[in-house]
Amino acid sequence: MHDHAGTQAGSGGCGHHHGPEEALARAEAVCRARDLQFTRLRRDVLEVVASQARPLGAYDIAERLSATGKRVAAVSVYRALDFLTENGLVHRIASRNAFVSCGHAHSDGAGLVFLICRSCGTIDETTSPEVEDGLGRTLAKLGFKPASRILEVEGECGACLERAAAED
Repeated sequence: MHDHAGTQAGSGGCGHHHGPEEALARAEAVCRARDLQFTRLRRDVLEVVASQARPLGAYDIAERLSATGKRVAAVSVYRALDFLTENGLVHRIASRNAFVSCGHAHSDGAGLVFLICRSCGTIDETTSPEVEDGLGRTLAKLGFKPASRILEVEGECGACLERAAAED
């Protein structure tokens, strides 16, 4: 599992927040390998997202980038986020309309499962062959071809459950 909030998130969570240096180095390598332009704005957006332990929305990112004195429009941030998402450098958490950095590669078509803690806001990422297999069979039966296979599961993380149990 890959913890996007920087804290241990239950059993199996890696507890590692991928910082800006790692995210930028990976982005540079991906863009070089794919012959893509890693523009200043794309770099700045990724750096802001990767420097945060919590998911950020486009307006939050634009505000943080504009704090340096040069106004950055949200529409420009959305374009940069589209590029970063398409290239697997950030993930969009649809239920939050927010983005998290991803410091590792996924195979094409890999289904992702985001575990979202309602108590502390931790977002942990994992893949699940069992979920993938079941979902694949269901989609095949229905004749449905997904554009993406991202599942979001809300609940309480292991750390919050342990804290609540200790308080009882």
